[in-house]
Amino acid sequence: MEFSASAASAGLPFFAESDESTQEIIFDPHSILQLGQKAKALGSRALLVTDTGLTQAGHSQKVHENLTDCGVDTILYDRSIENPTDSSVRACAEFARSSEVDLIIGLGGGSSMDTAKGCNFILTNGGKMADYWGVGKASKPMLPLIAIPTTSGTGSECQSFALISDDQTHMKMACGDSKALPCLTILDPALTLSQPHRVTACTGIDALSHALESAVTLKRNKDSFRHSSIALQLIEKNLPLVFTDPDNMDARGEVLLGASHAGAAIERSMLGAAHSMANPLTAHKGIVHGIAVGLSLPVVMAYNAEQPEVCSVYAELSRAIQLASREATDSEAAQLLIQRVHELLKLAEFPKSLYDLGFSTSDLPILSKDASKQWTATFNPRPMDASIFQNLYAQLLSASTCDLGSNE
Repeated sequence: MEFSASAASAGLPFFAESDESTQEIIFDPHSILQLGQKAKALGSRALLVTDTGLTQAGHSQKVHENLTDCGVDTILYDRSIENPTDSSVRACAEFARSSEVDLIIGLGGGSSMDTAKGCNFILTNGGKMADYWGVGKASKPMLPLIAIPTTSGTGSECQSFALISDDQTHMKMACGDSKALPCLTILDPALTLSQPHRVTACTGIDALSHALESAVTLKRNKDSFRHSSIALQLIEKNLPLVFTDPDNMDARGEVLLGASHAGAAIERSMLGAAHSMANPLTAHKGIVHGIAVGLSLPVVMAYNAEQPEVCSVYAELSRAIQLASREATDSEAAQLLIQRVHELLKLAEFPKSLYDLGFSTSDLPILSKDASKQWTATFNPRPMDASIFQNLYAQLLSASTCDLGSNE
């Protein structure tokens, strides 16, 4: 990865030169102003994929103007939806096909960027998204893609995967291909200033979960862990600052950068059981993903920490953010990390239990069955099955986030 920025961030390294990709990442306030000239080198007719909210906020128009001023003919598609489906992606691809574009730009949160990626799959390779469920199933070249996140959460801007839901089953399909990785990502913290508190909280906790889950998966490696650790250090320190001072551009920038590092970690090591638990909560009752995965994260961490090797990883992360001393045992250090997650959930003003979200004991069997079928469960460091998921869901049903995993 090539990374350009005006200043170092929190004394931490940016994306290392050893990362094997051709993705360029620009991190700087108001770096969006560089988009037009960068895009001009990639194509002459761009499809700008975003949502109506960003159009109403004026972001779409500013980006459109910047592109056209630099000679890039731009067609706006602002119909991306939350949790994009196969049908919504195919609608975007049909629009793109009729517009004869040679460049795609995803502007917004993970849903807009996933819609842009999914559109790229269908537009260039045909078929439906289920045809690309898995890794490396696109046989034909794809169009250059630019990713511009306006939230600090999914890290989709640093991933080659599009997460698309099946229209009938609501199963989330992770469709990945190296050709789908954005060739350019623009990280402009100024674009995140318009987020309401709830969006900031949900996306920030999502990014936190990415950092902590990617750090311990079965596919974890040296490169993925480096990204996970940097992401955690940036998010854990700065997300509370964003909660208390939403206009703090420096803190917003650090969280945005942390979310992208977490996305890079996912690209290299995938996710785990907290995401497996979150997806059925969203599918059955429409729970916002950040809340669903945030509530699931501590119980999954506590379960995984029973494995000594994983406990050691959590302990290393706990010491990296100075929660635990070097003298603390791995178990003590890991527990401090889990408790810090609870504290961040409280600062985010999340619900305390699944009961608060409208779930009951009768929902547990179907939730557990669905969670056990999620792809991310296969990467969890400890084995998962429906009975284990049911036990973890049961813990979330009535206990408060302050009590879960607490030694008190």
